[in-house]
Amino acid sequence: MIVLTQVVHVLSCILLVGAVLLQGGENVDITAAFGGVSQAAFGPRGSVTLLAKITWGLAAIFLATSMSLAIYASRSSTGSVLEHAPVKSAPVTPAPAKK
Repeated sequence: MIVLTQVVHVLSCILLVGAVLLQGGENVDITAAFGGVSQAAFGPRGSVTLLAKITWGLAAIFLATSMSLAIYASRSSTGSVLEHAPVKSAPVTPAPAKK
């Protein structure tokens, strides 16, 4: 089950990045390219596109898998990773002699 969650998480992450990169900004019209004022800034935003709906869905999947993986990791951990790390001590250097 955890492997399936990880696979869905990675796939949703990759698809979410692609969906965000495919979308344009808010002022993606010819007037914004030449510094003009767009009428869309003052009017209604319009309908939600299919790409925006896909992005919201992928974001919800990404959030759900992130939370479930975090809960799984917190419940299955037995302690710190550093508890099992080898301890290395610094070499002892002799103190300089006083004159």
